[in-house]
Order: sequence, then C-alpha cells, then structure tokens
Amino acid sequence: MDPSFKSAAKRLDDLDLPKLGARIGVGEDEIHAFLDVETLGHGFDALGRPIILFEPHVFYRNLAGAARARAVAAGLAYPKWGQQPYPKDSYPRLKAACAIDETAALKSASWGLGQVLGENFKAAGYETVQDMVSDMMVDEELQLAAAVNFIKFHKLDIPLRKHDWAGFAKGYNGAGYRKNAYDTKLAEAYRKWSRIKETPWPSAPAPAPIQAPQSAPAPKEIVAPSVPAPVAKPGLWAALIAIILKLFGRKGK
Repeated sequence: MDPSFKSAAKRLDDLDLPKLGARIGVGEDEIHAFLDVETLGHGFDALGRPIILFEPHVFYRNLAGAARARAVAAGLAYPKWGQQPYPKDSYPRLKAACAIDETAALKSASWGLGQVLGENFKAAGYETVQDMVSDMMVDEELQLAAAVNFIKFHKLDIPLRKHDWAGFAKGYNGAGYRKNAYDTKLAEAYRKWSRIKETPWPSAPAPAPIQAPQSAPAPKEIVAPSVPAPVAKPGLWAALIAIILKLFGRKGK
C-alpha cells in the first residue's frame, strides 16, 4: 500500500450520480443528499488523499495480543467509541497503525465520499480491504460505487427509495444517528436538491416483446399431373383381335 495514500484523485463527472443512483432505483437527488450529509460532497482532501476517519475502537477490535497492547500503548486503540476526541487529520494515526498491522489499520478507517468503513470491504464489492483502499485513492466514482454496493448489500436502498430517512440513517450510521440529526439533515438536503433540475439519464430500453413462435405452414400436396389414357384407333382394334384369334386357332364369323 502506497504510504502517501495518493493516486489520480479524480472527481465525479456529471453523469456519475444518476448512473450509480439508477443501480438502486433512485435519482441523483437522493444521492446528492446522502453525499452532502456524509462528506459535504468531497471525496479527497486538499492533498489529494481520500477523506478518512480513523476509528481507534475499531482498530482495537481488529487486533489481539501483543499487537493490541502495542496499539493501546501508542494511543491508537481503545475499547469503546468516544474515549478520546478525533484529531483534525486522521492520516498520522492511520500510518502509525499500519506500522503495527496494515490490514487491521485499513479496516479501521472509513473511506471517501460514502465513508465506507474498511471492515465492510466485502459488502462494498471487494476481495480485500487493500483492493478497496486502492480504488478509494483513484476516483470519486469508485468511492461512490462502493457506497452504493454497501447500500444494496444491506437493503438500505428500500428506505432510501421510500425517503424513510430515519430508517436509512439507522441502517447506514447505526442506532446513534439521532445524536447528529442524521435523518433530519438527509431530509433537508433532499428538499434542497429536489428543487434543482436533475441531470438527464436515459432509462434502460424496454425489452422487446417475445412473440409466440408461428407454426410452420402445412406442406402443399403435390398432385401428379393426370395422363390421359391412350385412345386406340378403330383399325388398330380389328388388327389386334385378328392376331389373337389366329394365335388361338379360331376363325372369326
């Protein structure tokens, strides 16, 4: 993992929001509201690093034995949330934590536009937390895609579509969401964005109707042309009878 946590740091394009929102059946207004409340719509800091929040209580639960003792002694881990205030910049903590256990450290920070906790890398669509963090450094679209994957994985797209802001807030931020008025802020942000014209996004074309297979036409009956029976001439019949009588030794009258 690059210790600078810097890469392309590409910002969102105009179509990224409606495109990713369409995956979970919402428009860009709902996505805008979600991003406003999570990170004020920014996925990178002034240095081009993904916006993060390192959580010492999460680091604590991802460690054991000597590594945990070392992290506690360094002030990087403690068992309960809120024991100490967060510093303005989480990166010094993250880098020091990586020196103890990189995987546990990356799992213990929330990342990018959607602030997806590293522990949730599988729900976000990744095989490893390192893969997730590598994408978080590249593009805000990938950051948002990870959040959308997480929302879909936990079926939070249902309250989001219904504008059940409390239900969505509880599922995304936990039971303590009311302390920060997360649901109220979501509702207010949605009202703001719903007054602004959305970026057009083409709907998926309707599938062509399936037609019942037509039965093959019955084969036409082939009728052989009729051949007229040969008509014997009168003289021919007389000659024929004479030959027959001669062969059988009979004379005609």
